[in-house]
Amino acid sequence: MITTLSGDTSRLLATVDFVKEQDTAALLPLLFPGLDGPELRSLVEHCRFSHAALLVFPSDETELRAMLADCGLVADLPGRPSVVVRERLAVRHRRPAAELDVGILRPEVAGADGEHRTVEVFALTVPPGSGLEEIAACERERQHEAHVAFEVVAPDPLVLRGLTSTFARYGAVPDGGGYNPHENGTVFYFGASAEAKAGYRRLELYVPGDHRDLLADHLDGHRARQPAETLLRLLTGAWTTQALATFAQLRVPDAMDGERAVGVEELARTVGARPGKLATLLRYLAMLGAVEEGHDGFRLTEPGALLRDGVPGSMRALALMYGGPFYESFAALGHTVRTGEVAFEHVFGENHFDHFARDPELAELFDQSMAAGSAMFDPLPTHPALTAAAEAPAGGTVVDIAGGNGELLGRVLAAHPRLHGVLLERPHAVEAARLRLEEAGHGTRCAFVTGDFADVPAGGDVYVLSRVLHDWDDERCREILRHCARAMPEHADLLVVERVLPSDGSVSLATAWDVHMMCNVGGRERQAGHYGRLFADAGLALVGRAPLPLDGNVLHVRKARPTSAG
Repeated sequence: MITTLSGDTSRLLATVDFVKEQDTAALLPLLFPGLDGPELRSLVEHCRFSHAALLVFPSDETELRAMLADCGLVADLPGRPSVVVRERLAVRHRRPAAELDVGILRPEVAGADGEHRTVEVFALTVPPGSGLEEIAACERERQHEAHVAFEVVAPDPLVLRGLTSTFARYGAVPDGGGYNPHENGTVFYFGASAEAKAGYRRLELYVPGDHRDLLADHLDGHRARQPAETLLRLLTGAWTTQALATFAQLRVPDAMDGERAVGVEELARTVGARPGKLATLLRYLAMLGAVEEGHDGFRLTEPGALLRDGVPGSMRALALMYGGPFYESFAALGHTVRTGEVAFEHVFGENHFDHFARDPELAELFDQSMAAGSAMFDPLPTHPALTAAAEAPAGGTVVDIAGGNGELLGRVLAAHPRLHGVLLERPHAVEAARLRLEEAGHGTRCAFVTGDFADVPAGGDVYVLSRVLHDWDDERCREILRHCARAMPEHADLLVVERVLPSDGSVSLATAWDVHMMCNVGGRERQAGHYGRLFADAGLALVGRAPLPLDGNVLHVRKARPTSAG
């Protein structure tokens, strides 16, 4: 043990000397040979050399304290948990993260230029007989976590993108990173250029605050260089779906708090689960960002809070639907691709509309899951067609075709007190919508029609088809649109809300939903031009298109003007 401690102490002393001797302007050209002039000045202006880091392996806190003292370092023990390094070690050595007690300390060191910097000490506790000695030996040899770090002075997204671009131009490559909730800081790791002369193979950009949006792009670059890891992460997507669905099904989010951590034992008692098994699930969900782990237990994050029941924007029903019936049907996706038959019908023996209609609880869950994507509707009430109808002398009428539980129509009526509404739906859905709209105070301004697409009421000013057409093949879509066209007065507008497939192959939720619709209802997503042709076949014309949240679009449609004979 004395030899091990002495070796770690020697490595730590070398790190302390390096931090004392270097400064930002001198270190950057060593890391990025060829960097000089305006680019060097820009980097010096926007980031500063903050620390050098080392991973050490004390058997307990006493040994760590002695090691720090031998190097002239003063730090408060115990340190904060190091989420990023713990996860990296777990992946690299194929060990559960819960087995790795990694702390982080940042004792200060005065540099030769008078600047105060730190030595970042990661400490993996390796008790005798713990089985972690092999990890310690490997890490000492390969120095995976040893790095030099720069802190971004002004954490502006444009500055951060500029810094990462400059690093890349001079040979640095993405090498992971993460967000540490205990410090509210985001870490971007890079592999140094092969020509670097500083003796460190890894670099870090530390940015105060939560920058996980930019981090996602950075990690994509890292995974592009790790094809096996990338594929493995993709293959575990089913685990993610089931973990989130189980989290919602057990109502764990409802037992948690967004402000304070709740212990696993308390959570397990509340939801009726085994503490050890629940802890395993929660650690996985922490990796996904649904919860955060601290010393005292787990805290709910903003995404995780959306799995609570009854909160605004709740996506609990969606989680239960994707982890339930649709999860089962996706297991038969290969059947759909081979035969063209709908997987849902192959698994359940009937189409999903009939299947849900026969089971009131499942029908209600489906309607709730449709409402769970209601963030897509946020800008819709301000659409010019609805605003113009609301400003009509007598107030206009909005007809929501297959309007579900009335979520969208309720938003429109709330935004425009002079509008009246008509909701067309199946019997059970009409009753749910009636209750919802009456509770919202819109009952006297709304009529309810029970029926099918052939029953679209005439005389409205604005007609709405929200996430309807993607359920059907082209011929059925033409039929639905012709029913709309027959009911629409000449002045009326039709608003079609759908996810539209990009024509340039860019990343879009619509591409994923295209597979979902094929597998579960026999429908499809379409490009804007495809919709335009369907509208034209029904005597309608696409006159405008605007983006909505969640990769949605609102397509503005009117009756086509007759072409003149001459």
